[in-house]
This record gives sequence, structure tokens and C-alpha cells, in this order.
Amino acid sequence: MGKNEFNIMDEIKRIETEEVKLSNIQKILLATDGSVTTILDVLNGRISIKTLKQEYQEGNKEIAKILNINEGEKVNYRVVVMKKDKKPLIYAKSYIPLKRLSPEFKKDLISADIPIGRILKKYNIESRREVQSALIKKPNKELKEIFKTEADFLSRSYNIIHNNEILITIEEIFPLDSFINSYK
Repeated sequence: MGKNEFNIMDEIKRIETEEVKLSNIQKILLATDGSVTTILDVLNGRISIKTLKQEYQEGNKEIAKILNINEGEKVNYRVVVMKKDKKPLIYAKSYIPLKRLSPEFKKDLISADIPIGRILKKYNIESRREVQSALIKKPNKELKEIFKTEADFLSRSYNIIHNNEILITIEEIFPLDSFINSYK
């Protein structure tokens, strides 16, 4: 691994302090290079998602750079809450360049509340996940309302790579005080 490459284990050590000790499940959710949907299904029984926002946007300079597309190219912007029954588990935002989607994938993405991990599995899309960041962040008003907490949040960003191109970039966020008590 090169000097400037991201190392999730180093980031977890950086996040943990005398005041912050992450549970094993929190560490797994931050570090996994597999499907978070599958992890949540194992922990909670089959989860569902609620789509809060889904729209086509022109990729701005920052998103274009992350996705390795031209500025102004169309992307799908999606915000969802992964939940079990009515309990929110993870808030996720994703950007997906439309030119890299099959018509079937795009249809499932925009027409149904299906987690991205399940869509990838449904179409047997070979991919890998590369974690880009893990950190503690202050919640905004929307996160406070969804999760009914004033706690800080854990955030991780990662890319799903398919055919050596970024198919999806995702940020997943959950409260620092979740996944601790009943998940030892």
C-alpha cells in the first residue's frame, strides 16, 4: 500500500479516543468491503429502505472528479434510510453516473425501494468496494429528526467499482450511539 492510500484500520484507531470506544459492529459497518445490506439483514432480519430523495442531476465539479466523469454528465442522486420496521438504521446518499447503468439496473434503482446491494446481487454484477473515509461528524437537522438523537454520527464513504470504473459512490451515516448495546 502506498503512502497516501487510505487505511480503514488507521482511521478506526484515530476515531477511537478515551471518550469514544466503537463496538465491534460499528467497526464492521465502517470497515466492510462487502454489502452493508447483508450485514444489517443478518443482525436484524430482512431490512427495508425508504427513499427520501431521488433525482437526476448534472455532476458538479466535485462529484465529476469522484466518479471520473465529465462535469455536467447526468448522475442519479439518491438518499435513503435503511430501516428495520420503523427504526432507522443507516442514512445513505449515493451518486451514480447514468452512462454506467444497464436499463434494468436503472429501472430497479428509480422505481422501487430496493437497496443497492440487492440490485447488484440481482443482476450478478461483479464489483468491489473501496472505503474512502471514516469519521465522526455532527448531525444536521435532517439526521437529528430521522434518528431522534442529538448524538454525533459515524460516517463512511466508499466507491463500488465495476469494470475498473466507479459505478457508485456512497456515504453511509449512523448515530454514534447506535449498534452498541444489543450488538456485542
